[in-house]
Amino acid sequence: MGPRRRILKNPAAEAEQFRARAALAFAFVVLGVLGLGFWYYRLQVLQHADYVTRSEANRIKLRPVVPGRGLIYDRKGRILADNVPAFRIDVTPSEAGKTETWLPALSQLIALSPEDIQRYENERKASRGFKPITLKLRVSDEEAARFSVDRWRYPGVELVSYLNRRYPYGELFSHVIGYVGRIDSKDLETMGEGNAALTHTGKTGIERYYEQALRGKVGYEKIETNVDGRPMGQVGHVPAQPGADLRLSIDLDLQRAMVAAFGDFDGSAVAVDPRTGEVLAMVSLPGYDTNLFVNGISNADYRALMDNPSRPMFNRNVLGGGPPGSTVKPLIGLAGLDSGLRTPEDKVFSTGEFHIPGQKRGYRDAHGGAGWTDLRKSISQSVNYYYYKLAYEMGIGRFEQYMRKYGFGAPTGIDLAGENSGVVPSPAWKAKRNKKEGWYPGETVIAGIGQGYWIATALQLVRGTAAIANGGDLRRLHLVRERRDGYEAPWAQVAQPVPTRITDNAAHLRAVQEGMMQTMLPGGTGASLVRGAPYVSAGKTGTAQKISRRGNVSLNPHSLPYHLRHQALFVGYAPAENPTIAVAVVVEHGGYGASSAGPIARKIFDAWLLGKMPEPDPKSEPDPAHGDAIAPLAAPVAAALAPAGEGVAANTPAPVSPAFAVGALSREALAREAAKGHANAPNANAVRAPAGAPPRAPAAAPAQAEPRR
Repeated sequence: MGPRRRILKNPAAEAEQFRARAALAFAFVVLGVLGLGFWYYRLQVLQHADYVTRSEANRIKLRPVVPGRGLIYDRKGRILADNVPAFRIDVTPSEAGKTETWLPALSQLIALSPEDIQRYENERKASRGFKPITLKLRVSDEEAARFSVDRWRYPGVELVSYLNRRYPYGELFSHVIGYVGRIDSKDLETMGEGNAALTHTGKTGIERYYEQALRGKVGYEKIETNVDGRPMGQVGHVPAQPGADLRLSIDLDLQRAMVAAFGDFDGSAVAVDPRTGEVLAMVSLPGYDTNLFVNGISNADYRALMDNPSRPMFNRNVLGGGPPGSTVKPLIGLAGLDSGLRTPEDKVFSTGEFHIPGQKRGYRDAHGGAGWTDLRKSISQSVNYYYYKLAYEMGIGRFEQYMRKYGFGAPTGIDLAGENSGVVPSPAWKAKRNKKEGWYPGETVIAGIGQGYWIATALQLVRGTAAIANGGDLRRLHLVRERRDGYEAPWAQVAQPVPTRITDNAAHLRAVQEGMMQTMLPGGTGASLVRGAPYVSAGKTGTAQKISRRGNVSLNPHSLPYHLRHQALFVGYAPAENPTIAVAVVVEHGGYGASSAGPIARKIFDAWLLGKMPEPDPKSEPDPAHGDAIAPLAAPVAAALAPAGEGVAANTPAPVSPAFAVGALSREALAREAAKGHANAPNANAVRAPAGAPPRAPAAAPAQAEPRR
């Protein structure tokens, strides 16, 4: 074994190696410190806001605060739409877990319908799991108490207090106030995510038109929670802004009187203040209970409303319309004066039958020839001959121009959504629907008595009548008179547009006013309506036919099936020399304007001017002796619309005007319903009908013929 070799140490090399290792270690330490410092800087500075937000989100939860919906009052401050305290059940799916784990037990505490459960499931599938979903609205006090005891058993299920909409007068204002309903996905798209906490939105009527003003602005509360997510206290809030309160121009007492005046008849009526355009009362009958819709109407209730042939949900004033009949004669007479074709004293000789030059067919008056007739007599005695001749001489182009000037063929601007514009007869309107057939002179002639392709709403009729009453100002009709943004805020008048003028000739307007006043005097068609009245009124009766005469025989509407009887109309104002109210009344199946619509208007006048409420006794059959008789035209109206030289069989039924398609069934549809026994249905609760009359069917289109009234 060789000798051991001895290893000598090199202190200098070892020292150098140590320094190198120490430097490397120090570098790593420095880098680590720098990295840690940068990390802390990133957490504390760069991402401070993000982590603070996350931390606060774990500790603080935002709870939306739904504002109180604005109240709606009548002109005297009586509440028409109110908010009442209520409870609902909200469920947060992400916290509650699977439905089958908690729903059966919860159903033992709270009555849940299949509709409630299905609606919840649909919303749960369509929304995010962390957002609360309403399971049931309007939980009773007993159910709320039972749930509160066992609340701890149901994580993610909350009993929430809120204000529920209530309509104290329900059916009375169904077509004016409208109703709110539960918000759906389409509503949210329109309203925006900022209103996701809201549960209801306006669906119809004032509630819909003024939705943005009524709903207010959603606020929120900051709620501090513990590690289990249970609330511990409020640490801040942004208050909700309540909706604006609205005061309507409608008078509750007059609204009641208007409904009572109709008795068992269906129809519509509007009363306005001609000085301002304010709507004093407005009804569409029958109505319906709007409270049924607030929290979701049941299938049975909704089916009952939809199957009712009287169409209670159809707003006849806003969406309906039909031939105005003789109620437009005062305005047509004014057009004749302003166009220079007539003066108030000009007379035409009514032989009882007007002929278009070159044609043998005639257009008859109801009671034969009226002799020499000026403007005032033509209005008061409703002489058709005067208006046949005037319309023919005016020509359809000029006729249309004046009728549009008086507000027909366009919305009145009332603050309700979906208003029907109506139709003024014209070649252009007809050409859009029948390009193969031109305009016939006979169509111009019957347009002069408010028949043919006319569609006029009660709103348009009362607006034109109010313009005659107030001296020529065509004002915007409106329901909301004042609003206030906050309970302590003062009421502010809602501004209205400047009215337009229907005429600048005071003498012409005065002649028309005198003709309407003479209508209500002995010899006029409305004389029987004002017996015993301590005030002077002015008016015009009207009747729109639904079925033509047979041969040369004029039909008594009371001999017809109930659903084929004529529409009865009346327009007027009072007191005549200083009008404070103007009305338009349309009675479905009423027979004659003077005997059905006129008495209703008289009761409305009495209620407003005298404070006399109508007696709620049953409506009797109209009296045919009041002067409203159907004009015995020389040939069916189908012949009147045909070119010269074309004949029509004597028993050919008059064609239904395509203009009267809004909200009405065709005559063929009515015949089918009658064949099924629908007209004699025994369901007395479904259809409102006068004593002794069969239940009524929806209005059919009137034939194009018009009486002298």
